Formats: sequence, C-alpha cells, structure tokens
Amino acid sequence: MTEVVRYTYRLRPGARAESALQGEWHRCRFLWNEAVHQHQPGRKPTFGKLCKLLTAARGRSGWLESGSQVAQQRMLCTYGLALGHSFTVKGRGRPAFKARRKTLPSLGYTTRGFCIRERRLVLPKGVTIPVVWSRGLPSDPTSVRVYQDSLGHWYASFVVRRDTEPAPDADPDSGLGIDWGVSTTATATDSAYDLPSLGHRKRCAAELAKAQRKMARRHNGKRGPQTGGYVRARRAAATLHKKATRQTRHDSRVWAKRVVDHHDLIAVEDFKPTFLAKSTMARKAADAAVGAAKQELIERGRRAGRRVVLVRPWYTTMTCSSCFARAKQRLELSERTFRCTACGFTAGRDWNAARVILAVAERGHTSVDDVRHVRPSSGLVVCAV
Repeated sequence: MTEVVRYTYRLRPGARAESALQGEWHRCRFLWNEAVHQHQPGRKPTFGKLCKLLTAARGRSGWLESGSQVAQQRMLCTYGLALGHSFTVKGRGRPAFKARRKTLPSLGYTTRGFCIRERRLVLPKGVTIPVVWSRGLPSDPTSVRVYQDSLGHWYASFVVRRDTEPAPDADPDSGLGIDWGVSTTATATDSAYDLPSLGHRKRCAAELAKAQRKMARRHNGKRGPQTGGYVRARRAAATLHKKATRQTRHDSRVWAKRVVDHHDLIAVEDFKPTFLAKSTMARKAADAAVGAAKQELIERGRRAGRRVVLVRPWYTTMTCSSCFARAKQRLELSERTFRCTACGFTAGRDWNAARVILAVAERGHTSVDDVRHVRPSSGLVVCAV
C-alpha cells in the first residue's frame, strides 16, 4: 500500500537564482491579485477562464512572458482551489489580496516545469539551485513547491509516493484517553504517556528579551525602511522563535509515534485552543503548542490504521470517570482535584477527564451527552448507552 506525502529539503540558492525566484514570485502574485479582482459579485471566474486571461496577458506583456508559464498556471490553479474551498469548507474565507511586504514567496511547479539533475533542482529559465539532501526521495516527485520562510530560508517540498510502513501490532484492547492542557500539554490515562510542557520558549526567554531590546534600540521610530542593524536584530529574534517552535514540534512527533505504536484505540479531546490566544495564558499556550501536538497525533494514528476518536470537550471535566455523575457547578481553573459528590471518587482533574474521554470513546460515542445517566431509587448513579 502506498501513500502520498511531502518530503521537504533546504535550498541554497545563489544571488542570481534568488533574484530569479523573487521575480517569478512577483509575477505570480500579480496574477493572484488580478484573479481576486476578477471575483466580483455575480462573477465567479473558473480555472478555464483564468487560463484564457493568462494567455492573453502573456501575449500583451513581455514582463509576464519572461516568467514561467507552469508556475503562473499553478498559481491560478491554487486560487481556484482556494475559491472553491471558500464555498464548501466551513470557516474558509474568500482568497485575499497578497501584499508585497506581508506575503512570503511560494511557487508551484509540475513535472513540466522542473527536474533534478546532478543533485540540483532545475527550474524554468535556467534557474539551478543546490539542494541539501538530508534523506533520499522514495520515488520520482510529481510536483514541487518552492517557498521562503520568515527567516529568508528557501525550501523545496516534493510530492512523492512511498510504501506505508506497517505499524507495530498493538493489543486490540489497549486504549488511551488524552486530555489537553497548558502546564501539561497532554494528560493520558496511563501516566507513562503524558506529554509535559517542556517550555522551550521559556528557556530562551532571556536571550529573546535581549534580542528584542536590541531591536527597540535600533528602531528609528519612523515608518518605512529601517537600518541594517535593526534588520539583523529582528532576524536574530525570529531565529530564536523558530528554534523553540522546531524543538516543540520534534517533541510532539516523538510522543505521538510512541502513543500510536502501543495503542489500538486513541480517544482525543477535540480541543480548539484558539481562544487561549486572547487570554492571560497566551504565552504558555503558545509554548505548549496544543494544536500542533493534536494534529500530529491524529495524522499518525490514522496513517497507522488506529482507531482515533475525537471526543467533544463539553462536560468532560465535570463528569466523574467512576460513576459518570455530573457535577452541578463548573470547576474553577484553580481547582486541580476532582471530587465526586455521588460516589466519593477523588482524582486529578486532567486525569479524570482523560478517563471520561476514553470511556465515551469505548462506548462508541463522541460526546458525554450521548451517554444517558440513569438514577435508580438506591441513589447510585450508573451510566447506560
């Protein structure tokens, strides 16, 4: 069985190649903005219409004709997909204008527009870029996306096919419930699989504060271009941010692989941490990177063929994992111990929520409300499906 994945490598373009990539990006960005302008009330441009407009524009403009037609068509294809998703995918907005100073370059090429020759990436118009081959490609790539990150580093992301690696056999009865948090990123029903928040951003806070103070000193207080010293200080601060992000992502991947290898059922709290960015815990939440860890766990579990169940977070903290009785009042965030008034069960708040999530998933549901609560005459609380 094969799967389609992306393999990303670092690029080392020279001054001439980088200038060519930037010029190609400005042409593609111009076409994107023209497509956004074409989308007016009552006018929904299709990919075919946009291609006809592109052919006519290349015939009139020597500047557009000097660029790669493959990259320009891929940009219009990406716009068409984004426009289609804005009508079908919930929460997706219309494609927006790409500003010159706020948008990072991103170019797409199919097999008609690139090849790999002598371990170098060859693009149209004679652009040749050395590639840092950190690992080999499992098959011939079908497309590539060349992009630049916020630090100015260039990358090439190849779309390839590879054989799926069979996951280790796990006990069919092995299940794990996971509750997300901030101080502890993931609390599992088995404490051996907890993911603590290692605080990589907090560790480099002193060095980051030093770089930010240097930025403040070198800022000229005016709008427009800044000095070279300010640009270098800003780059140093961005490098520290990215270093912490990569460390957190690596920890999440190692943890997710360990969980997937040893459990057949993985019950995950469907927690959306976006609201934390507007709270007093914004810095800690960004350091914990709950969203990245959750996405990594779900993707690895599904690729390995595990049963991944997303359980809604409603009332998981207020429900007793022993008798499924629900507390009448919400627990404050400072209360870290759960105490059940019905059966007297006492446990850690997050661990109890993880057990509730696992129990809901084992019963074949995705919400605590799907489990009916029956209160017999004896006064005890039991749960029924």
